Amino acid sequence: MLLDICSSPIKPTTISPFSNDNSISAISKHMNINSDSIESVILSNDKRGVSEISHHIAPEFCASAANFALTHRGHVLIATGFYIASAKAAETDGPPGAIALGNALKKLGFSVAYVSDLHLSSLLGKHIGGDSKIINFPITDRSNSDSFAETVISQETPDLLISIERCGPTEKDTYLNMRGVDISKNTARIDRLFHFGIPSIGIGDGGNEIGMGSLAHVIPEVNTLPSEPCITHTDELILASVSNWGAYGLIAALSNEVKQQLLPSILTDRQLIESLVHSGLVDGTTGQGTYKVDGFTLEDNSQILIALAKLTRNVQA
Repeated sequence: MLLDICSSPIKPTTISPFSNDNSISAISKHMNINSDSIESVILSNDKRGVSEISHHIAPEFCASAANFALTHRGHVLIATGFYIASAKAAETDGPPGAIALGNALKKLGFSVAYVSDLHLSSLLGKHIGGDSKIINFPITDRSNSDSFAETVISQETPDLLISIERCGPTEKDTYLNMRGVDISKNTARIDRLFHFGIPSIGIGDGGNEIGMGSLAHVIPEVNTLPSEPCITHTDELILASVSNWGAYGLIAALSNEVKQQLLPSILTDRQLIESLVHSGLVDGTTGQGTYKVDGFTLEDNSQILIALAKLTRNVQA
């Protein structure tokens, strides 16, 4: 159910990610964006403190993940979808980044399939191309989840797994949201796909997502992050203030590696978020069906894309 759609229409921006520097500087005044690097852009305006653990991974972690992805070209499974208990719906952080990343990887010759559960799977089909499969992972016990995961790996034979804002288990095998609320009964065990040794990338912003197992020993040391973090590891980890921004950061890094602009346009990004909200997704911080992602407005998201585009200037459109 859509809780609180904005009553006044939001006018599409006329600024492209490939605007001149003056336009970029002007619009970026609305947010404090450190545009020294891709990593600094996506960690700007960090509300949760995830940037405090970024020194535990490679400084250029987006470039590292991009190179890793390009080394494992082929078929990729992209997992996303985070359940918001107050709204009984999936949130807007994750799916837009997953779709944008999937589109970018397709341009590089990857075949893409998406993995989610009943809170998102049926909605994804309206927003992705017909050439991508959607795998609906059932919400069930661990044994049945392991069997389903094994079937998926056997049938899909993926070369790469990517998770974007997907809740993973704690050491106690529970799935907790950012407030520490147990959402296990409404969360499919998609993390079981990440136990077959398939090359993997995790993208998260809070410590409870698949991939954060790589830093599970340091996450509790930051008092704004979970005391019981996710324990599921990935080979590469991208940290961001918003997981969608992490996906955009990976796309920007891929653009630099292949010398081809792969970032979505601002208009494409805005329209996708708006459409997903109309389909039932909600802002993860409020549980309301507004055009926001983790409390950030469409304009805020646009500024991140602009800043990233500025760092991919030496690529072909």
